[in-house]
Amino acid sequence: MRRVLVTGGGTGIGRAIAHGFASAGDQVTIVGRRADALHQAAAGFDITTRTADVTDEGQVAAVFDTPFDVVIANAGAGTPAKLADTSLAMWNSTLAVNLTGTFLTFREALKGMGPGGRLIAIASTASLQGGANIAAYAAAKHGVLGLVRSLAKEIAKKGMTCNAICPGFVDTEMADTAITGLMARFDIDRDKATGMVVSGNPMGRLIAPEEVAATALWLASEGAASVNGHALSVSGGEI
Repeated sequence: MRRVLVTGGGTGIGRAIAHGFASAGDQVTIVGRRADALHQAAAGFDITTRTADVTDEGQVAAVFDTPFDVVIANAGAGTPAKLADTSLAMWNSTLAVNLTGTFLTFREALKGMGPGGRLIAIASTASLQGGANIAAYAAAKHGVLGLVRSLAKEIAKKGMTCNAICPGFVDTEMADTAITGLMARFDIDRDKATGMVVSGNPMGRLIAPEEVAATALWLASEGAASVNGHALSVSGGEI
């Protein structure tokens, strides 16, 4: 039985990933800042919860009191803003949760991970292209991809892999925030705002969290043992 860790596991993509691995028979631990969300995500599954902030070095270290076979750095956040309106505090907080959090998670994971280990970062199509009003988020996610590609080369001879999943807009709270923001900004209804959000996806829809979870399960499988340093787009053809 593999031991699997998912950061940001209380909601959205992280919750779907945790459920996917737990349903596959893995021993899953989810990490997040909100204990209530973690407990709700774990309900009905054999999932362990740990409260921690991935931007805090000490809290991340405490989570790895035992080693994990699969570690998925999913915790992330972003607030749309033009670069001219982005404060230093906004910039630093965006890099902290998306990039530094992934660095701290992976660095700690490597201390106990052995051959066959899997490191997976939940990045974004923003890791592969820029976008108006998301400079801080895109910069952080580009950094995540650089980290993944570099680490993949470091650990390859140890029989471990490191990959990134780059979803487009996923049907989560982050997408809902973007939709409601457009509704307020342009005084439009939800359907029109949703259409604007998914306009970059040739399939014209939001990605289901379970689709990202299925991708993570594959990257952690024996069949993906030679997939290393890859940025796998789950975006309906956007990338």
